[in-house]
Amino acid sequence: MKKFLGICLTAVMLMVLVSACGSNNDKGGNEASSSPKASGESKAPSGDAGGKKKFAIIFKNTGNPYGEKEMEGYKKAIEELGYEAILKAPDQPTAEAQITMIDELISQKVDALAIVGNDPDALQPALEKAMKAGIKVLSLDSAVNAESRLVHVNQADPELIGRTLIQGVVEMIGGSGEIAILSATSQATNQNAWIEWMKKELEDPKYKDVKLVKVAYGDDLRDKSVSETEALLKSYPNLKGIIAPTTVGIAAAGKVLTDKGLKGKVQLTGLGLPSEMAEYIESGVCPWMYLWNPLDVGYLSGYAADALVKGTITGKVGDKLTAGTLGEKEVIADGEGTQIMLGAPFKFDASNIAEWKAVY
Repeated sequence: MKKFLGICLTAVMLMVLVSACGSNNDKGGNEASSSPKASGESKAPSGDAGGKKKFAIIFKNTGNPYGEKEMEGYKKAIEELGYEAILKAPDQPTAEAQITMIDELISQKVDALAIVGNDPDALQPALEKAMKAGIKVLSLDSAVNAESRLVHVNQADPELIGRTLIQGVVEMIGGSGEIAILSATSQATNQNAWIEWMKKELEDPKYKDVKLVKVAYGDDLRDKSVSETEALLKSYPNLKGIIAPTTVGIAAAGKVLTDKGLKGKVQLTGLGLPSEMAEYIESGVCPWMYLWNPLDVGYLSGYAADALVKGTITGKVGDKLTAGTLGEKEVIADGEGTQIMLGAPFKFDASNIAEWKAVY
């Protein structure tokens, strides 16, 4: 009799346990594997713990206004598509810091990962691990190597950017004199590609009186970019022009030239945010500069990530996607890999800066 009662009691306990598990599942009981809290992220405000797809982006570093706009554009696209956007950026622009974040996102089982690479090659093992885990990986802005991603989203033609920047500064300095470049990090693929095209443009005999004296690196950090600008002015007292193909660098250089009263003596151009550079353009410290809309770069990347997840594109040449308000875009060749091009750089000067400084 006791044995019979024991069997009955065990059966009842098993039924209660099964019922409890079933109740958990009805409420999205698979939360443990998908909860972003495991990797330090706050849970999505939507409260959708089950099926909402997760699309992540990693920028180079925090405190970069350009990067903030790029991530904002990515988030806008992802939320338009009805998914969850995860925005991440390390304190310092290093590959090591980004690798830690990639590992966290693999643990979170995100569906797609867009990354602005701090190094073209050092991220490869981590990104390959992500792709093996089923994550669709793409780069934007600063590319990782072709083995580390399915496609790259490019702001504009690197050749056009590099040649345009040289043509601009040469016009400013009157066709002769010493110039310098204030770049971001020495490993930044986009910066390095633009610099190579700048050097190629300078090979034209018509620039025989223009001398590139230095390529300095401010690491996309404001204070270091200020110091590097000051060092250029001290080391090259005859310097006539500075090209800063980085939004952080050009703003830092603008401040240094303003503080030192060098307007008209040392010319400045490059790639900058209108909101940050308006005062320098209006004052004449920077006669003009160029950029594209970083919101659009991020936005295009969000739609590209969605197309990769859906299988609309695979990253091969000839693939096409519709990128929301940006319309149809096509995948084209990019060295050993492929890319999606946003468009040509836009010139900002005194005639239009007032209009654009309120936009971004």
